[in-house]
Amino acid sequence: MLIIMEGIVMCFVLLLTCVVAIADSAVGGVALYEEDVQQRVVELGYTTKKKIKKSMVGMSVAMFVPLFTLVPFMVYYINGAAEFWSAFWQMTLIMWIMGVFDRLFIDWYWVGHTKAWNIAGTEDLKPYIPKRVLVQKWVFTILGFPVISALLAGAVSLIK
Repeated sequence: MLIIMEGIVMCFVLLLTCVVAIADSAVGGVALYEEDVQQRVVELGYTTKKKIKKSMVGMSVAMFVPLFTLVPFMVYYINGAAEFWSAFWQMTLIMWIMGVFDRLFIDWYWVGHTKAWNIAGTEDLKPYIPKRVLVQKWVFTILGFPVISALLAGAVSLIK
Protein backbone atom coordinates (compact mmCIF):
# COMPACT_ATOMS: atom_id res chain seq x y z
CA MET A 1 0.00 0.00 0.00
CA LEU A 2 2.84 2.37 0.85
CA ILE A 3 4.45 1.83 -2.56
CA ILE A 4 1.17 2.72 -4.27
CA MET A 5 0.98 5.97 -2.31
CA GLU A 6 4.60 6.73 -3.19
CA GLY A 7 3.81 6.07 -6.83
CA ILE A 8 0.92 8.53 -6.56
CA VAL A 9 3.30 11.09 -5.04
CA MET A 10 5.50 10.73 -8.13
CA CYS A 11 2.42 11.06 -10.37
CA PHE A 12 1.66 14.33 -8.59
CA VAL A 13 5.23 15.57 -9.13
CA LEU A 14 4.92 14.80 -12.85
CA LEU A 15 1.46 16.35 -13.09
CA LEU A 16 2.59 19.48 -11.26
CA THR A 17 5.52 19.87 -13.67
CA CYS A 18 3.14 19.68 -16.64
CA VAL A 19 0.58 22.04 -15.08
CA VAL A 20 3.26 24.64 -14.40
CA ALA A 21 4.66 24.21 -17.92
CA ILE A 22 1.34 24.99 -19.61
CA ALA A 23 -0.04 27.38 -16.99
CA ASP A 24 -0.03 30.39 -19.33
CA SER A 25 -0.57 28.40 -22.53
CA ALA A 26 0.39 25.13 -24.17
CA VAL A 27 3.32 26.97 -25.76
CA GLY A 28 4.98 26.88 -22.33
CA GLY A 29 5.21 23.11 -22.61
CA VAL A 30 6.31 23.01 -26.23
CA ALA A 31 9.68 21.60 -25.22
CA LEU A 32 7.82 18.34 -24.58
CA TYR A 33 6.45 18.23 -28.14
CA GLU A 34 8.10 16.75 -31.21
CA GLU A 35 10.61 18.80 -33.22
CA ASP A 36 8.13 19.59 -36.03
CA VAL A 37 5.72 21.21 -33.56
CA GLN A 38 8.54 23.13 -31.88
CA GLN A 39 9.74 24.39 -35.25
CA ARG A 40 6.23 25.51 -36.24
CA VAL A 41 5.74 27.33 -32.94
CA VAL A 42 9.00 29.22 -33.51
CA GLU A 43 7.96 30.01 -37.11
CA LEU A 44 4.61 31.34 -35.84
CA GLY A 45 6.53 33.65 -33.48
CA TYR A 46 5.06 32.20 -30.28
CA THR A 47 8.48 31.50 -28.78
CA THR A 48 12.14 31.08 -29.64
CA LYS A 49 14.48 28.09 -29.79
CA LYS A 50 16.39 29.61 -26.87
CA LYS A 51 13.23 29.73 -24.72
CA ILE A 52 12.36 26.16 -25.68
CA LYS A 53 15.85 24.98 -24.67
CA LYS A 54 15.62 26.86 -21.36
CA SER A 55 12.18 25.39 -20.72
CA MET A 56 13.46 21.87 -21.46
CA VAL A 57 16.25 22.28 -18.92
CA GLY A 58 13.79 23.49 -16.27
CA MET A 59 11.29 20.71 -16.94
CA SER A 60 14.05 18.09 -16.98
CA VAL A 61 15.27 19.25 -13.58
CA ALA A 62 11.69 19.28 -12.25
CA MET A 63 11.08 15.74 -13.50
CA PHE A 64 14.40 13.96 -13.07
CA VAL A 65 15.69 15.36 -9.78
CA PRO A 66 12.68 13.90 -7.89
CA LEU A 67 13.01 10.65 -9.85
CA PHE A 68 16.67 10.25 -8.85
CA THR A 69 16.36 11.57 -5.29
CA LEU A 70 12.79 11.31 -3.98
CA VAL A 71 12.19 7.73 -5.14
CA PRO A 72 15.36 6.34 -3.48
CA PHE A 73 14.64 8.45 -0.38
CA MET A 74 11.15 6.94 -0.08
CA VAL A 75 12.41 3.41 -0.66
CA TYR A 76 15.39 3.52 1.70
CA TYR A 77 14.30 5.94 4.43
CA ILE A 78 10.52 5.56 4.54
CA ASN A 79 10.15 1.92 3.47
CA GLY A 80 13.40 0.79 5.09
CA ALA A 81 14.80 -1.17 2.14
CA ALA A 82 18.17 -2.61 3.11
CA GLU A 83 19.21 -4.78 0.20
CA PHE A 84 19.57 -4.34 -3.55
CA TRP A 85 16.63 -6.52 -4.67
CA SER A 86 14.15 -5.04 -2.25
CA ALA A 87 15.12 -1.49 -3.22
CA PHE A 88 15.19 -2.37 -6.93
CA TRP A 89 11.66 -3.78 -6.98
CA GLN A 90 10.21 -1.02 -4.83
CA MET A 91 11.74 1.72 -7.01
CA THR A 92 10.64 -0.10 -10.17
CA LEU A 93 7.05 -0.34 -8.95
CA ILE A 94 6.95 3.33 -7.94
CA MET A 95 8.34 4.36 -11.33
CA TRP A 96 5.96 2.03 -13.20
CA ILE A 97 3.00 3.62 -11.43
CA MET A 98 4.25 7.04 -12.49
CA GLY A 99 4.99 5.80 -16.02
CA VAL A 100 1.54 4.26 -16.53
CA PHE A 101 -0.02 7.50 -15.24
CA ASP A 102 2.13 9.44 -17.71
CA ARG A 103 1.23 7.18 -20.65
CA LEU A 104 -2.50 6.90 -19.92
CA PHE A 105 -3.55 10.12 -18.22
CA ILE A 106 -1.07 12.67 -19.53
CA ASP A 107 -0.23 11.32 -23.01
CA TRP A 108 -3.41 9.52 -24.03
CA TYR A 109 -6.09 11.54 -22.27
CA TRP A 110 -4.79 15.02 -21.46
CA VAL A 111 -2.63 15.61 -24.53
CA GLY A 112 -4.60 13.42 -26.91
CA HIS A 113 -8.22 14.09 -25.95
CA THR A 114 -8.44 17.56 -24.43
CA LYS A 115 -7.68 21.03 -25.74
CA ALA A 116 -5.27 21.91 -22.93
CA TRP A 117 -2.19 21.09 -25.03
CA ASN A 118 -3.48 22.48 -28.35
CA ILE A 119 -1.39 25.18 -29.97
CA ALA A 120 -3.09 27.31 -32.63
CA GLY A 121 -1.51 26.83 -36.03
CA THR A 122 -0.20 23.32 -35.30
CA GLU A 123 -3.42 21.36 -35.66
CA ASP A 124 -2.17 19.71 -38.87
CA LEU A 125 0.73 18.20 -36.89
CA LYS A 126 -1.57 16.17 -34.64
CA PRO A 127 -1.44 13.80 -33.03
CA TYR A 128 1.14 15.59 -30.93
CA ILE A 129 2.42 12.22 -29.75
CA PRO A 130 2.83 10.08 -32.89
CA LYS A 131 2.53 6.29 -32.62
CA ARG A 132 6.28 5.80 -33.04
CA VAL A 133 6.96 8.09 -30.07
CA LEU A 134 4.18 6.52 -28.03
CA VAL A 135 5.73 3.08 -28.56
CA GLN A 136 9.14 4.46 -27.54
CA LYS A 137 7.62 5.95 -24.39
CA TRP A 138 5.95 2.64 -23.45
CA VAL A 139 9.21 0.75 -24.03
CA PHE A 140 11.04 3.25 -21.83
CA THR A 141 8.36 2.93 -19.15
CA ILE A 142 8.48 -0.87 -19.17
CA LEU A 143 12.23 -1.40 -19.65
CA GLY A 144 13.92 1.92 -18.87
CA PHE A 145 12.53 2.38 -15.37
CA PRO A 146 13.83 -1.00 -14.17
CA VAL A 147 17.27 -0.08 -15.55
CA ILE A 148 17.18 3.24 -13.69
CA SER A 149 16.02 1.43 -10.55
CA ALA A 150 18.88 -1.07 -10.85
CA LEU A 151 21.42 1.71 -11.28
CA LEU A 152 20.06 3.63 -8.28
CA ALA A 153 19.86 0.52 -6.08
CA GLY A 154 23.35 -0.49 -7.17
CA ALA A 155 24.77 2.96 -6.44
CA VAL A 156 23.21 3.06 -2.99
CA SER A 157 24.42 -0.51 -2.29
CA LEU A 158 27.98 0.59 -3.08
CA ILE A 159 27.70 3.59 -0.78
CA LYS A 160 26.22 1.68 2.18
